[in-house]
Amino acid sequence: MTAVATDRPGRLMAAEIAEQPVVWRRLLAEGGAAGIDDAAALIRGRRPRAVLFVARGTSDHAALYAKYLVEIRHGLPAGLVSPSTMTAYGARPDLQDVLMIGISQSGGSPDLVRSLEVARAQGALTVAVTNDRASALARAAHAHVDVLAGPERSVAATKSYTAQLLALYLLLERVREVDGRAAAAPLPDLGDALLARRGEVTELAQRYRFAQRMLTTARGYSYPTAREAALKLMETSYVSAQAFSGADLLHGPLALVDPQVPVFAVVADGVGGAAMGDVLPRLAERNADVCCVGHRGAVAGAAVGFTLPEGAPEELSPLLEILPFQLLALDVAVGRGGDPDAPRGLSKITETL
Repeated sequence: MTAVATDRPGRLMAAEIAEQPVVWRRLLAEGGAAGIDDAAALIRGRRPRAVLFVARGTSDHAALYAKYLVEIRHGLPAGLVSPSTMTAYGARPDLQDVLMIGISQSGGSPDLVRSLEVARAQGALTVAVTNDRASALARAAHAHVDVLAGPERSVAATKSYTAQLLALYLLLERVREVDGRAAAAPLPDLGDALLARRGEVTELAQRYRFAQRMLTTARGYSYPTAREAALKLMETSYVSAQAFSGADLLHGPLALVDPQVPVFAVVADGVGGAAMGDVLPRLAERNADVCCVGHRGAVAGAAVGFTLPEGAPEELSPLLEILPFQLLALDVAVGRGGDPDAPRGLSKITETL
Protein backbone atom coordinates (compact mmCIF):
# COMPACT_ATOMS: atom_id res chain seq x y z
CA MET A 1 0.00 0.00 0.00
CA THR A 2 1.33 3.45 -0.93
CA ALA A 3 1.65 5.82 2.01
CA VAL A 4 -0.35 9.03 1.77
CA ALA A 5 1.90 12.07 1.72
CA THR A 6 1.27 14.26 4.74
CA ASP A 7 3.57 17.07 3.70
CA ARG A 8 2.33 17.81 0.20
CA PRO A 9 1.89 21.54 -0.47
CA GLY A 10 -1.57 22.86 0.30
CA ARG A 11 -2.88 19.73 2.00
CA LEU A 12 -4.39 21.68 4.91
CA MET A 13 -6.06 24.22 2.64
CA ALA A 14 -7.37 21.42 0.39
CA ALA A 15 -8.81 19.53 3.36
CA GLU A 16 -10.58 22.60 4.73
CA ILE A 17 -12.01 23.53 1.34
CA ALA A 18 -13.43 20.00 1.06
CA GLU A 19 -14.88 20.20 4.58
CA GLN A 20 -17.18 23.14 3.90
CA PRO A 21 -20.41 21.28 3.07
CA VAL A 22 -19.96 19.33 6.34
CA VAL A 23 -19.63 22.62 8.23
CA TRP A 24 -22.79 23.97 6.57
CA ARG A 25 -24.75 20.86 7.56
CA ARG A 26 -23.55 21.27 11.13
CA LEU A 27 -24.55 24.91 11.28
CA LEU A 28 -27.97 24.22 9.79
CA ALA A 29 -28.57 21.41 12.28
CA GLU A 30 -27.14 23.12 15.37
CA GLY A 31 -28.06 26.76 14.87
CA GLY A 32 -29.60 26.93 18.33
CA ALA A 33 -26.39 25.77 19.95
CA ALA A 34 -24.51 28.32 17.87
CA GLY A 35 -26.39 31.12 19.64
CA ILE A 36 -28.28 32.33 16.59
CA ASP A 37 -31.73 32.30 18.19
CA ASP A 38 -30.59 34.09 21.34
CA ALA A 39 -28.71 36.77 19.41
CA ALA A 40 -31.65 37.31 17.07
CA ALA A 41 -34.07 37.72 19.97
CA LEU A 42 -31.78 40.29 21.57
CA ILE A 43 -31.56 42.26 18.31
CA ARG A 44 -35.33 42.18 17.78
CA GLY A 45 -35.82 43.48 21.31
CA ARG A 46 -33.55 46.47 20.71
CA ARG A 47 -34.87 47.35 17.22
CA PRO A 48 -31.64 49.03 16.01
CA ARG A 49 -31.90 51.95 13.60
CA ALA A 50 -28.62 51.12 11.87
CA VAL A 51 -26.09 48.30 11.68
CA LEU A 52 -22.31 48.60 11.70
CA PHE A 53 -19.82 45.80 11.03
CA VAL A 54 -16.23 45.59 12.17
CA ALA A 55 -13.84 43.01 10.70
CA ARG A 56 -10.47 42.49 9.04
CA GLY A 57 -9.24 40.54 6.01
CA THR A 58 -11.45 37.69 4.87
CA SER A 59 -13.98 38.46 7.61
CA ASP A 60 -14.30 41.95 6.14
CA HIS A 61 -15.75 40.35 3.01
CA ALA A 62 -18.25 38.42 5.12
CA ALA A 63 -19.18 41.75 6.68
CA LEU A 64 -19.70 43.27 3.23
CA TYR A 65 -22.01 40.38 2.35
CA ALA A 66 -24.01 40.97 5.53
CA LYS A 67 -24.19 44.67 4.70
CA TYR A 68 -26.05 43.77 1.50
CA LEU A 69 -28.42 41.55 3.48
CA VAL A 70 -29.20 44.29 5.99
CA GLU A 71 -29.79 46.99 3.41
CA ILE A 72 -31.82 44.84 1.01
CA ARG A 73 -33.79 42.54 3.31
CA HIS A 74 -34.09 44.70 6.44
CA GLY A 75 -34.27 48.15 4.87
CA LEU A 76 -31.76 49.55 7.37
CA PRO A 77 -28.62 51.59 6.69
CA ALA A 78 -25.46 49.54 7.20
CA GLY A 79 -21.77 50.28 7.07
CA LEU A 80 -18.29 48.92 7.69
CA VAL A 81 -16.37 50.50 10.55
CA SER A 82 -12.78 51.70 10.27
CA PRO A 83 -11.40 50.32 13.57
CA SER A 84 -8.58 52.86 13.74
CA THR A 85 -11.08 55.69 14.27
CA MET A 86 -11.76 54.26 17.72
CA THR A 87 -8.48 52.49 18.48
CA ALA A 88 -5.89 54.91 17.11
CA TYR A 89 -7.76 58.23 16.95
CA GLY A 90 -9.83 57.73 20.09
CA ALA A 91 -13.17 58.58 18.48
CA ARG A 92 -16.20 57.95 20.67
CA PRO A 93 -19.28 58.16 18.39
CA ASP A 94 -22.84 58.16 19.69
CA LEU A 95 -24.00 54.60 19.02
CA GLN A 96 -27.33 54.57 20.81
CA ASP A 97 -29.81 52.34 18.94
CA VAL A 98 -27.03 50.97 16.73
CA LEU A 99 -26.17 47.30 16.31
CA MET A 100 -22.47 46.58 15.88
CA ILE A 101 -21.45 43.12 14.72
CA GLY A 102 -17.82 42.07 15.04
CA ILE A 103 -16.72 39.25 12.72
CA SER A 104 -13.51 37.29 13.18
CA GLN A 105 -12.40 33.69 12.70
CA SER A 106 -10.18 33.69 15.78
CA GLY A 107 -11.92 36.40 17.78
CA GLY A 108 -8.48 37.48 18.93
CA SER A 109 -7.68 40.62 16.92
CA PRO A 110 -7.07 43.39 19.48
CA ASP A 111 -8.43 46.19 17.30
CA LEU A 112 -11.72 44.36 16.78
CA VAL A 113 -12.04 43.60 20.48
CA ARG A 114 -11.35 47.21 21.39
CA SER A 115 -13.82 48.45 18.77
CA LEU A 116 -16.58 46.30 20.24
CA GLU A 117 -15.69 47.42 23.77
CA VAL A 118 -15.90 51.08 22.75
CA ALA A 119 -19.15 50.52 20.86
CA ARG A 120 -20.71 48.84 23.87
CA ALA A 121 -19.65 51.69 26.13
CA GLN A 122 -21.14 54.17 23.65
CA GLY A 123 -24.57 52.54 23.72
CA ALA A 124 -24.45 50.00 20.89
CA LEU A 125 -25.85 46.51 21.06
CA THR A 126 -22.88 44.29 20.22
CA VAL A 127 -22.76 40.82 18.67
CA ALA A 128 -19.63 38.79 17.95
CA VAL A 129 -19.53 36.21 15.15
CA THR A 130 -16.48 33.99 15.60
CA ASN A 131 -15.19 30.44 15.42
CA ASP A 132 -14.25 30.48 19.12
CA ARG A 133 -16.87 30.99 21.81
CA ALA A 134 -14.09 31.50 24.40
CA SER A 135 -12.41 34.28 22.41
CA ALA A 136 -11.84 37.82 23.62
CA LEU A 137 -14.24 39.16 20.97
CA ALA A 138 -16.99 36.81 22.13
CA ARG A 139 -16.47 37.96 25.73
CA ALA A 140 -16.59 41.63 24.72
CA ALA A 141 -20.02 41.37 23.09
CA HIS A 142 -23.55 41.22 24.45
CA ALA A 143 -24.17 38.09 22.37
CA HIS A 144 -22.06 35.60 20.46
CA VAL A 145 -22.72 33.46 17.38
CA ASP A 146 -20.40 30.48 16.91
CA VAL A 147 -19.90 29.61 13.24
CA LEU A 148 -19.08 26.00 14.25
CA ALA A 149 -16.38 25.63 11.61
CA GLY A 150 -14.07 23.67 13.89
CA PRO A 151 -10.30 24.27 14.10
CA GLU A 152 -8.92 26.00 11.02
CA ARG A 153 -5.24 25.14 10.54
CA SER A 154 -4.64 26.58 7.08
CA VAL A 155 -3.49 30.20 7.11
CA ALA A 156 -5.79 31.02 4.18
CA ALA A 157 -9.33 31.13 5.57
CA THR A 158 -11.77 28.97 3.61
CA LYS A 159 -14.28 27.04 5.70
CA SER A 160 -14.54 29.79 8.31
CA TYR A 161 -15.43 32.31 5.58
CA THR A 162 -18.39 30.39 4.19
CA ALA A 163 -19.45 29.45 7.72
CA GLN A 164 -19.51 33.16 8.54
CA LEU A 165 -21.65 33.85 5.47
CA LEU A 166 -24.15 31.17 6.44
CA ALA A 167 -24.23 32.14 10.12
CA LEU A 168 -24.83 35.80 9.23
CA TYR A 169 -27.57 34.86 6.79
CA LEU A 170 -29.32 32.64 9.35
CA LEU A 171 -28.96 35.28 12.08
CA LEU A 172 -30.30 38.13 9.98
CA GLU A 173 -33.19 36.05 8.67
CA ARG A 174 -34.04 35.04 12.25
CA VAL A 175 -34.13 38.72 13.20
CA ARG A 176 -36.88 39.05 10.57
CA GLU A 177 -38.56 36.07 12.27
CA VAL A 178 -37.86 33.93 9.21
CA ASP A 179 -36.30 30.48 9.45
CA GLY A 180 -33.56 30.69 6.83
CA ARG A 181 -32.74 27.00 7.07
CA ALA A 182 -35.31 26.04 4.46
CA ALA A 183 -33.75 28.24 1.76
CA ALA A 184 -30.26 27.13 2.77
CA ALA A 185 -31.04 23.41 2.99
CA PRO A 186 -29.85 22.59 -0.59
CA LEU A 187 -26.45 24.23 -0.07
CA PRO A 188 -24.47 21.28 1.36
CA ASP A 189 -25.43 18.94 -1.48
CA LEU A 190 -24.78 21.66 -4.06
CA GLY A 191 -21.41 22.29 -2.46
CA ASP A 192 -20.52 18.61 -2.60
CA ALA A 193 -21.45 18.49 -6.29
CA LEU A 194 -19.40 21.58 -7.05
CA LEU A 195 -16.31 20.34 -5.21
CA ALA A 196 -16.53 17.04 -7.06
CA ARG A 197 -15.64 19.04 -10.21
CA ARG A 198 -12.19 19.86 -8.86
CA GLY A 199 -10.61 18.70 -12.12
CA GLU A 200 -12.24 21.55 -14.04
CA VAL A 201 -10.61 24.09 -11.75
CA THR A 202 -7.23 22.36 -11.91
CA GLU A 203 -7.38 22.66 -15.69
CA LEU A 204 -8.25 26.35 -15.42
CA ALA A 205 -5.34 26.89 -13.06
CA GLN A 206 -2.88 25.86 -15.75
CA ARG A 207 -4.14 28.76 -17.85
CA TYR A 208 -3.23 31.28 -15.14
CA ARG A 209 -0.08 29.72 -13.75
CA PHE A 210 2.19 32.47 -15.07
CA ALA A 211 -0.15 35.46 -14.80
CA GLN A 212 1.34 38.38 -12.88
CA ARG A 213 -1.79 40.51 -12.59
CA MET A 214 -5.46 39.60 -12.31
CA LEU A 215 -8.75 41.44 -11.89
CA THR A 216 -11.96 40.23 -10.29
CA THR A 217 -15.35 41.86 -10.69
CA ALA A 218 -18.99 41.39 -9.71
CA ARG A 219 -22.03 43.28 -8.48
CA GLY A 220 -24.56 42.89 -5.70
CA TYR A 221 -24.30 39.91 -3.38
CA SER A 222 -21.45 38.57 -5.54
CA TYR A 223 -19.20 41.58 -5.04
CA PRO A 224 -17.85 40.19 -1.72
CA THR A 225 -16.97 37.03 -3.68
CA ALA A 226 -14.87 39.07 -6.10
CA ARG A 227 -13.04 40.70 -3.22
CA GLU A 228 -12.44 37.44 -1.38
CA ALA A 229 -11.28 35.73 -4.59
CA ALA A 230 -8.70 38.47 -5.16
CA LEU A 231 -7.46 38.16 -1.59
CA LYS A 232 -7.10 34.39 -1.85
CA LEU A 233 -5.07 34.70 -5.04
CA MET A 234 -2.83 37.36 -3.52
CA GLU A 235 -2.12 35.63 -0.22
CA THR A 236 -1.50 32.16 -1.64
CA SER A 237 0.03 32.81 -5.08
CA TYR A 238 1.58 36.28 -4.59
CA VAL A 239 -0.13 37.50 -7.74
CA SER A 240 -1.27 41.12 -7.92
CA ALA A 241 -5.07 40.75 -7.89
CA GLN A 242 -7.48 43.67 -7.67
CA ALA A 243 -11.23 43.52 -7.12
CA PHE A 244 -13.71 46.03 -8.53
CA SER A 245 -17.43 46.41 -8.53
CA GLY A 246 -18.64 45.98 -12.10
CA ALA A 247 -19.91 49.56 -11.97
CA ASP A 248 -16.54 50.93 -10.81
CA LEU A 249 -14.62 48.83 -13.31
CA LEU A 250 -16.25 50.68 -16.20
CA HIS A 251 -14.65 53.92 -15.09
CA GLY A 252 -10.90 54.39 -14.64
CA PRO A 253 -9.97 50.76 -13.83
CA LEU A 254 -11.08 49.63 -17.30
CA ALA A 255 -7.78 51.05 -18.55
CA LEU A 256 -6.02 48.22 -16.68
CA VAL A 257 -7.66 45.61 -18.87
CA ASP A 258 -5.75 44.08 -21.77
CA PRO A 259 -5.38 40.55 -23.15
CA GLN A 260 -2.50 39.82 -20.74
CA VAL A 261 -4.54 40.58 -17.60
CA PRO A 262 -7.06 37.83 -16.82
CA VAL A 263 -10.45 39.04 -15.57
CA PHE A 264 -12.59 36.83 -13.35
CA ALA A 265 -16.23 37.89 -13.54
CA VAL A 266 -18.77 36.51 -11.08
CA VAL A 267 -22.19 36.51 -12.73
CA ALA A 268 -24.73 34.72 -10.57
CA ASP A 269 -28.34 34.21 -11.58
CA GLY A 270 -30.24 37.18 -10.20
CA VAL A 271 -30.29 40.97 -9.96
CA GLY A 272 -26.54 41.32 -9.39
CA GLY A 273 -25.71 39.10 -12.34
CA ALA A 274 -28.11 41.03 -14.57
CA ALA A 275 -26.36 44.24 -13.52
CA MET A 276 -23.16 42.81 -15.01
CA GLY A 277 -24.84 42.83 -18.43
CA ASP A 278 -23.11 46.03 -19.55
CA VAL A 279 -19.74 45.00 -18.10
CA LEU A 280 -19.00 41.87 -20.12
CA PRO A 281 -19.39 43.55 -23.55
CA ARG A 282 -17.01 46.32 -22.51
CA LEU A 283 -14.44 43.72 -21.47
CA ALA A 284 -14.90 41.98 -24.83
CA GLU A 285 -14.18 45.29 -26.61
CA ARG A 286 -10.78 45.30 -24.93
CA ASN A 287 -10.10 41.67 -25.92
CA ALA A 288 -9.96 40.74 -22.26
CA ASP A 289 -9.22 37.17 -21.19
CA VAL A 290 -12.45 36.69 -19.24
CA CYS A 291 -13.16 33.72 -17.01
CA CYS A 292 -16.80 33.75 -15.93
CA VAL A 293 -18.02 32.00 -12.80
CA GLY A 294 -21.78 32.00 -12.75
CA HIS A 295 -24.97 30.82 -14.36
CA ARG A 296 -24.95 28.76 -17.54
CA GLY A 297 -25.94 31.58 -19.90
CA ALA A 298 -23.20 33.91 -18.70
CA VAL A 299 -20.50 31.24 -18.81
CA ALA A 300 -21.50 30.27 -22.36
CA GLY A 301 -20.62 33.77 -23.57
CA ALA A 302 -17.16 33.88 -21.97
CA ALA A 303 -13.82 32.59 -23.24
CA VAL A 304 -13.63 30.15 -20.34
CA GLY A 305 -15.65 29.65 -17.21
CA PHE A 306 -17.11 27.56 -14.46
CA THR A 307 -20.86 26.99 -14.29
CA LEU A 308 -22.41 27.17 -10.84
CA PRO A 309 -25.01 24.55 -9.88
CA GLU A 310 -28.61 25.67 -9.90
CA GLY A 311 -30.85 25.57 -6.85
CA ALA A 312 -29.61 28.36 -4.55
CA PRO A 313 -31.28 31.77 -4.26
CA GLU A 314 -29.16 34.76 -5.23
CA GLU A 315 -28.55 35.82 -1.64
CA LEU A 316 -27.00 32.42 -0.87
CA SER A 317 -25.05 32.05 -4.10
CA PRO A 318 -21.87 33.56 -2.55
CA LEU A 319 -21.33 30.37 -0.54
CA LEU A 320 -21.03 28.43 -3.78
CA GLU A 321 -19.34 31.12 -5.89
CA ILE A 322 -16.24 31.26 -3.73
CA LEU A 323 -15.51 27.51 -3.83
CA PRO A 324 -13.98 27.42 -7.34
CA PHE A 325 -11.87 30.47 -6.47
CA GLN A 326 -10.55 28.79 -3.32
CA LEU A 327 -9.58 25.78 -5.41
CA LEU A 328 -8.09 28.02 -8.09
CA ALA A 329 -5.94 29.85 -5.55
CA LEU A 330 -4.74 26.53 -4.18
CA ASP A 331 -3.92 25.08 -7.60
CA VAL A 332 -2.24 28.22 -8.93
CA ALA A 333 -0.08 28.45 -5.80
CA VAL A 334 1.00 24.81 -6.01
CA GLY A 335 1.52 25.09 -9.77
CA ARG A 336 3.92 27.97 -9.15
CA GLY A 337 5.91 25.83 -6.74
CA GLY A 338 4.52 27.41 -3.59
CA ASP A 339 2.76 26.09 -0.51
CA PRO A 340 -0.47 27.90 0.38
CA ASP A 341 -0.30 26.36 3.86
CA ALA A 342 2.80 28.43 4.55
CA PRO A 343 2.41 31.79 2.77
CA ARG A 344 5.19 34.27 3.39
CA GLY A 345 4.74 36.60 6.32
CA LEU A 346 1.09 35.74 7.11
CA SER A 347 -0.62 34.50 10.27
CA LYS A 348 -4.19 33.81 11.37
CA ILE A 349 -4.52 36.79 13.74
CA THR A 350 -4.12 40.45 12.83
CA GLU A 351 -2.39 42.24 15.71
CA THR A 352 -2.81 45.85 14.53
CA LEU A 353 -4.43 48.46 16.72
